[in-house]
Amino acid sequence: MIAALSFLTPLGGSRTPTAAAVPWFPVVGLLVGAAVGGVWWGAGELWTPMVAAALAILADLVLTGMLHVDGLVDSADGLLPHLDERRRLEVMAEPTVGAFGVAVGVGVLLLRWATLSSMSPDVWLVAGLWSLSRTLMAAVMTTVPYVRPGGLADAFAGAPKATIALGWLLAAVVLALALEEPVIAVLPAAWAAGGAVVLLARACIGGYTGDVLGAAGVLTETVGLLVASARW
Repeated sequence: MIAALSFLTPLGGSRTPTAAAVPWFPVVGLLVGAAVGGVWWGAGELWTPMVAAALAILADLVLTGMLHVDGLVDSADGLLPHLDERRRLEVMAEPTVGAFGVAVGVGVLLLRWATLSSMSPDVWLVAGLWSLSRTLMAAVMTTVPYVRPGGLADAFAGAPKATIALGWLLAAVVLALALEEPVIAVLPAAWAAGGAVVLLARACIGGYTGDVLGAAGVLTETVGLLVASARW
């Protein structure tokens, strides 16, 4: 649990990642989401919906160390332009941010803010979606080739695939507490959005990197919020 926490957040201290941490990814997502949802709810008691949404987004950036948003930006710069496979991996490893990364990063953050500010604060909704996004990360690590040999994610090789089913179940139960009608639509739509990022990475670079995991997770959460905020 602590190893998963240290990999997915700035908390937990410095620890060597192991495959045993992967089953705890959905739980860490649940905890982070509950904290973000708690900030959203608490801020909503004091400020307008727009301010509450902004504070929730800031809380997420702090609790994740901006790791996943950084992955989103780097993946946009590497996967969206017309580049060869080697150059894509080089661009994703560079610390600078290009036009694709800026556009996608700003667009996704604006969409998250707009969806949150259009809904009543709901801790269960955020907790469920954040758990689902970490479940997707675990699923990618256990089913898709890792394309940076010797990289950090190599330590997760051999993780149990049962994590995927358990994470899905956990996310579905938590989301069911938050949503009345659209829970059936939220789960597959959010999962499909994250999966689309992975499929793009598979086509462009042959597998996944840490940046791809972050991008897939952020889009899973964002599309889940988008579907949940629809006027059903």
